[in-house]
Amino acid sequence: MSSPVSDEVLAALRALDTPTVCNALEVVAPERRGFGYTISPFFAPRPHLEPIVGYARTGKIRAQTPPTDDADASTRTRLAYYEHIGQGPGPTITVIEDIDEIPGYGAWWGEVNTNIHKGLGSLGVITNGSIRDLPDSAEGFQLLAGMPGPSHAWVRVEEYNVPVEVLGMHVEPGDLIHADQHGAVVIPIDVADQVPQAAADIAAKEAVLINASQQPGFNAAKLYELMGVDPGH
Repeated sequence: MSSPVSDEVLAALRALDTPTVCNALEVVAPERRGFGYTISPFFAPRPHLEPIVGYARTGKIRAQTPPTDDADASTRTRLAYYEHIGQGPGPTITVIEDIDEIPGYGAWWGEVNTNIHKGLGSLGVITNGSIRDLPDSAEGFQLLAGMPGPSHAWVRVEEYNVPVEVLGMHVEPGDLIHADQHGAVVIPIDVADQVPQAAADIAAKEAVLINASQQPGFNAAKLYELMGVDPGH
């Protein structure tokens, strides 16, 4: 299955940080200004990693109580979930909603699952749940999570390839996601190719203000002048 967005556009989006993408979306999709991005506190143990851009693969997990399915059924669900993670188009980002009463009670993410997901083409995870094995997680795999946690308890996949709500962000399977240490945002695919230019235009305007603010003698009067506002009115 081919990517809905060209490789060139994906590369241009990767060159931006997530706040810049949000700024650009306010221009090209103004109706999205107040939603479509993470709004809850989260844990980002790998802030040095470059932004990731990919198509959402989704699932719901729980860990607080023992499973009611037998071991064979649980294994089949897990394998079907992994099959979903590995399906095209790519690259992909895994978005997991922890539906426990206490999210993060058990970690789905650690050394094993980060490596499996990376091997299946996922660039990273966004979850309200917990993560563990931080030094041993797959190299280069981005981790945005609700919290660190030591145990996996009875963690298992409940559903996959379904809409999820994670850190205040609603995500549908296949949504285009941009994420970095600041959080994540869903980019409407129909405006994805407009985001890099909008970001460049905004950056050019911001550069004028930033440069002026760094000059000797900068004051509020300069701001009025730069913004084309008469200070007397």
